[in-house]
Amino acid sequence: MATAFEAQRSSSQHAELSFEDRLGLLVDTEWTARQSRKLTQRLRHAKLRYPASLEDVDFQTPRGLSREVVLSLGTGGWIRDHHHLLITGPTGVGKSWLASAFVESACRHGFTATYVRAPRLLHDLAVSRGDGTYGRLLAKLAKLDLLAIDDWLLAPLTDAERRDLLEVLEDRSERTSTLIASQLPPTAWHAAIGEPSVADAICDRLIHHAHRLTLKGPTMRDPGTRRGPKAKA
Repeated sequence: MATAFEAQRSSSQHAELSFEDRLGLLVDTEWTARQSRKLTQRLRHAKLRYPASLEDVDFQTPRGLSREVVLSLGTGGWIRDHHHLLITGPTGVGKSWLASAFVESACRHGFTATYVRAPRLLHDLAVSRGDGTYGRLLAKLAKLDLLAIDDWLLAPLTDAERRDLLEVLEDRSERTSTLIASQLPPTAWHAAIGEPSVADAICDRLIHHAHRLTLKGPTMRDPGTRRGPKAKA
């Protein structure tokens, strides 16, 4: 605001404005600067895997990806409603990129969001058990408006890992939103989780009230696959 005030003092155009108009411009400048700082902070905490945005999604390459559905999800309504988003498909089809883009979009809509790979999340939870910060980490994850977990069920889970995931999802159930990116379709999650009662609880908390993007097609890592001249994923 002080910087904007100095700019007004040196501008003949601003001298012609009323006091109320000049004050309004100063307040607008301060508000915009604060919002920009908050967005920068949210994006830093999001830990995006890719510098992705929904505006750069490649809809030309046939992957079963609907422009209308993606843009609708991009409004953030599903996060406000505490719904989930499940992105599934074969390796290389763009799941991680899309997950990063949805997290970036959530940050721009004012939500707190974080991207994390499931193996790293499970590792952090295991370490926190040992150093006494387990409860603090669970509380931190529970406060996020959106938690995006990539590489979901990429490897078999131990009993401790199953229970850790259940704790994370239970704390967030019906209060916040979770995005899952996985090579496995939801119908295969129960068997992949392993223990029936825990699998029932985890799947129940994720699959209900969830939007789904089921991708298909060849890997997007091959430049010859992409059809758009500026296609990202």
